[in-house]
Amino acid sequence: MADAFRILTLNSISSVGLKRLPADRYTVGGRIENPDAILVRSHDMHAMEIGQVVKAIGRAGAGTNNIPVPKLSLRGLPVFNAPGANANAVKELVIAGLLIGARNLVPALKFVDGLQGDDKTLNKLVEDGKKAFSGSELPGRTLGVAGLGKIGSLVADAAIKLGMNVLGYDPEITVDAAWSLPSQVRKAHSIEEVLKSCEYVTVHVPLVDATRNLINAERVKLMKSGSILLNFAREGIVNNHAVLDALETKHLKYYICDFPGERLQSHPRVIALPHLGASTGEAEDNCAVMVVDQLRDFLEHGNIRNAVNFPDVSMARESPYRLGIANANVPNMVGQISTAMAQAGLNIHNMINKSRGEMAYTLVDVDSAVPASLTSQLANIHGVLSVRYLPLEGR
Repeated sequence: MADAFRILTLNSISSVGLKRLPADRYTVGGRIENPDAILVRSHDMHAMEIGQVVKAIGRAGAGTNNIPVPKLSLRGLPVFNAPGANANAVKELVIAGLLIGARNLVPALKFVDGLQGDDKTLNKLVEDGKKAFSGSELPGRTLGVAGLGKIGSLVADAAIKLGMNVLGYDPEITVDAAWSLPSQVRKAHSIEEVLKSCEYVTVHVPLVDATRNLINAERVKLMKSGSILLNFAREGIVNNHAVLDALETKHLKYYICDFPGERLQSHPRVIALPHLGASTGEAEDNCAVMVVDQLRDFLEHGNIRNAVNFPDVSMARESPYRLGIANANVPNMVGQISTAMAQAGLNIHNMINKSRGEMAYTLVDVDSAVPASLTSQLANIHGVLSVRYLPLEGR
């Protein structure tokens, strides 16, 4: 029997996902030493010492800001995530945010909480005060969606079903996302066009250098007077100072987000939720199942799906003897790998190589067992970051 893989969990990971790791091949827990892989949700790994035997990281969610991805890439370690697994949960919270803003529900709730008296008194106070919380209906209003991935597409579809017009913008939309996007979504040519045209704007982009402060002071000024901004993506995408200034002048009606902050706390027209986007049992299960399946496929077969720092590389097993090689995306790497195997007397049965930016990954099935001397030789090729031998009968 093959040795068991050791999986360290840094947070509570859904048991629905963990059950997909067979007990006879996997040892899983929060106190595992020298793990082969790490499963994480929100734990900050930047200051953590990640052992040399670790082969991969699995994030049971979409964002990987809590993981030192560049440092792990230099070691040839893939960082898996679960894009889209929590999309429905986030979509529902965004729709709740739209309704909260449209109907002034938070100040209305606070008003009711502050009332005192018997039923007769309360009824009179309610009738006298409710005019201050009169809202608007969503049909006919325009929602701007910045970012048309899985979440953005679901939000757009839900808004259309509520009778809203939807204007979407995503300069890097994938083919799959484009196919899943409702045909009624009008395409904007810039984020500025979205901001100028909509009463409601919601952002659904990852936090990277290009999207940090995407909604800044200049862009907030472009928004319609009295419009509502929603952010259930990442905190750094919206500049809090710019939003607060716009709320003070009443240029913005509400800022509704999932990220409380010190300055945001005190403003009556900031509605900040406690990072509830993916906080449903269903989303946690979906994320865990997705990332566990990907991690297992990588550990056992070397296949890569949904790694934020590697290309997708998957190859059906045609031999019990397989090598997985991570390397810098430089010329003649495949040639050097093939030559080394030929010199070792190994026949290549099947091979696939793909690259993504500066990273490349190669899977090779050979017809006979791979000697340890070859894996060492491959690991010493300039530009090779990691080499894993993946025989079916053991590790």
